[in-house]
Amino acid sequence: MTPIAQTQDQAGQGIVPVAPRILCVGTHHKTGTIWMQQVFKALAAALDLPKFSMWKRALKRIPDQGFVLGTNWDSAFPADLMARDDVLFLHIIRDPRDVLLSGARYHETAPATKEDWLHEPRADFDGLTYQQKLLSIADPEERILFEMEHKHAETLQQMLDWDYANPNSIEWRYEDLIADTDCALFRAALTRLGLSPDQVETGVRAFWDNSLFGGMADPAQRKAVVAGHVSSGAARQWPDRMSRRVAQAYAERFGADLITLGYEKDTKWLEAL
Repeated sequence: MTPIAQTQDQAGQGIVPVAPRILCVGTHHKTGTIWMQQVFKALAAALDLPKFSMWKRALKRIPDQGFVLGTNWDSAFPADLMARDDVLFLHIIRDPRDVLLSGARYHETAPATKEDWLHEPRADFDGLTYQQKLLSIADPEERILFEMEHKHAETLQQMLDWDYANPNSIEWRYEDLIADTDCALFRAALTRLGLSPDQVETGVRAFWDNSLFGGMADPAQRKAVVAGHVSSGAARQWPDRMSRRVAQAYAERFGADLITLGYEKDTKWLEAL
């Protein structure tokens, strides 16, 4: 795998433009998925664009002409789609340590209507669901360590499996996107897609209206689906919220992966806690 630091910059500069017709948005669990769901739902409605969940069977339903929006919230796009030259991917990752803390917190309360996998009895947990197993652990640090070895490990592996060398992919970090208050990153992506200036501004408005620094800044104005997933949304929460015990375990288990993903250069981050 190619480290992110060696791939294109986040605005896609230095890449020979293609003529994309299909815009695919890929996230991972707790990397801004609900945010992007709301943004691109609004964008599809505003521009009257067809929108598909991009799994293998969806490829047969893609129209032959016109712009198309596609999403995959695990970034597990079919290989046939990844190989096409008329697709532009927007791929989002987040500091895995924040993903861990956000996931552990969310999985304690998420209802079956939002996360059905949390509420399915599992033989490896002696018939308990994931949420029941998590809540059966009394010690808060032990709950986070449990999360780290289960759902988090799966999510992190998905981030590692992504092809960061794909020239038709714009790589976004959640930390940069949540600071994109002038919408420069989002505007650049829609411009590269080839949308007209008016369409780009319509898309930028959808992005702003559904961002925690924009239309969703007031918690009282947030949609229920957003409020149920978001407690803060801030970047780099882990330095203040991760205990040294958990951090040490994380460094031993996933320290190399933080370096691969470009979030650390070494393990000296432990000294900052």
